[in-house]
Amino acid sequence: MTRRAGCPYNTGMYIDSHCHINFPELAARMPEVLAKMAENRVTHALCVSVDLPDFPSVLALAEQYPHIYASVGVHPDYEDTPEPTVEQLVELADHPKIVAIGETGLDYYRLEGDLEWQRERFRTHIRASRITRKPLIIHTRAASVDTIRIMREEGAGTLDGGVAGVMHCFTESIEVAEAAIEMGFYISFSGIVTFKSAKDLQAVARAVPMERILIETDSPYLAPVPFRGRMNEPGYVAHVAEYIATLKDVPLREVADRTSENFFNLFQHAKA
Repeated sequence: MTRRAGCPYNTGMYIDSHCHINFPELAARMPEVLAKMAENRVTHALCVSVDLPDFPSVLALAEQYPHIYASVGVHPDYEDTPEPTVEQLVELADHPKIVAIGETGLDYYRLEGDLEWQRERFRTHIRASRITRKPLIIHTRAASVDTIRIMREEGAGTLDGGVAGVMHCFTESIEVAEAAIEMGFYISFSGIVTFKSAKDLQAVARAVPMERILIETDSPYLAPVPFRGRMNEPGYVAHVAEYIATLKDVPLREVADRTSENFFNLFQHAKA
């Protein structure tokens, strides 16, 4: 394996590429959360922004802890929240601990009616990503056709001169995964992949090449087996790695090392 020079992780360690440890239920027990990360050899975590009013709490964690990174963005599910502009996202992303734009994307699962505002918000984030040269964190649910279409139209990928990113908490088909990978994106698997009911997703995880896989918790949600039903946290990302190793019939060390390398290859602004 060719490792990026100066890559700040040790082999056999894990990185949670997507969590929300600024949410109150985790922020209230931060010392315990960080201790559990260390206990489970989770060396770094990316705390992901979901709206602008709470962005300061995301950034504050990244500024306080060297092994925590942050993003800036507005989640597609957040309807009644200040709408970001390209200029605003670019300005807020101008910080060494902000390594990504998002999470952004489309979610038609819960919302109905005219969702053009979601699509315009998604375009705003892609444009900010292209300007800042910081990768996108994309959320898509019940909206994969429009998600891929807008990614292509806005050049959200290395083939079109963008900076690519990651399809986070992936639950779509292998065809959607392949379309994203063709644009230079990584595919991130959460605790959902460990669920007994997730047979289709497990097949996708087997098919996606290791050089395009990231692991995440999306905590405090979606705790993996054997913690399903409990509050999730970054320390549990090791269980996602263990399950993927079993699915792909590869050594756990390979999953740990490759997903850590992938993280730093994608988030080039992340430093120890």
